[in-house]
Amino acid sequence: MWNLQLSTLAVGGSILCYDGSPTHPDPSTLWRLVAEHEVTFFGTSPGYLQASENAGVRPAADLDLSHLRAMGSTGSPLAPYLHRWARDEVGDLPVWSMSGGTDIAGAFVGGAPTVPIWPGEISVRCLGVAMEAWDEDGEPVYGEVGELVVHRPMPSMPVRLWDDPSGEKYRDAYFSTYPGAWRQGDWITVTERGSVVIHGRSDSTLNRNGVRMGSADIYAAVETIPEVTEALVIGAEQADGTYWMPLFVVLEEGRSLDQPLVDRIRNAIREKASPRHVPDEVIAVPGIPHTRTGKKLEVPVKRILQGAPPERVAKPGAVDDAGLLQPFVDLAAERSVTHAERA
Repeated sequence: MWNLQLSTLAVGGSILCYDGSPTHPDPSTLWRLVAEHEVTFFGTSPGYLQASENAGVRPAADLDLSHLRAMGSTGSPLAPYLHRWARDEVGDLPVWSMSGGTDIAGAFVGGAPTVPIWPGEISVRCLGVAMEAWDEDGEPVYGEVGELVVHRPMPSMPVRLWDDPSGEKYRDAYFSTYPGAWRQGDWITVTERGSVVIHGRSDSTLNRNGVRMGSADIYAAVETIPEVTEALVIGAEQADGTYWMPLFVVLEEGRSLDQPLVDRIRNAIREKASPRHVPDEVIAVPGIPHTRTGKKLEVPVKRILQGAPPERVAKPGAVDDAGLLQPFVDLAAERSVTHAERA
């Protein structure tokens, strides 16, 4: 978010930053800061809104938020029900989601005061971004899932990568799928009215029996379970041709993963996301590994579970806590032994 903060300073605004757990000592912490410092624009995440909703926080009822004019949400897709919760419990003010990338130091899509807002959707493309959803043949699609593609240069698009003198890594990362067009690696739907729905990373798509779904849809359902603090889902093609789709969950302190909780998690996914994408297993882990910028390591975990050495798929210095990869390494080894015994 540093580029957004610099832009705020450049136009004469002031920034209030908070360092620490947003739910300590309780989930109303950030709402109290908004009230105390008379914040006019509150930037948050779906995770914090979910934690507030789960804890029964009522920001507008309990605090003076009269100075707050708008909210921004990013980090992961904002589910429609959370958008409606923010409207009901915070006030009738705009909640603008945005989606971009560290690599472009900016956003592809966002909100604007001049266009409507639809829950679960991002209203418009950002200025200077020729973005579309493309199918496998490189054709634009509307009303269905496609790859997020930028087909003309945009102002903050990088032109090279470090330690890549030939440009091979750069071209392979962004231009190998659609020559001449930037592929970001996100599944999106562009609606007929021009708004955008973000479904999650295309390279970690869940493809169950030919039906594709983004991991974000699963997370939105699972995070309605108060006992679950975070989750990670992957779909891994197996050497024997089968497809294994486990869900890893981090539970609140003092909770254990018993069968009733597993059933509630499965039912939430079945009812709120897709009956076709109920996980094969629900597994408790100590924590979910992320990049230094907070992205879940879905693809590295998938590759580890498919047998890849962890040092090949995730550099320790790029992970927030490299020790969190070990449970997945251990699970991959256990499954490998089990499959060998069956064979």
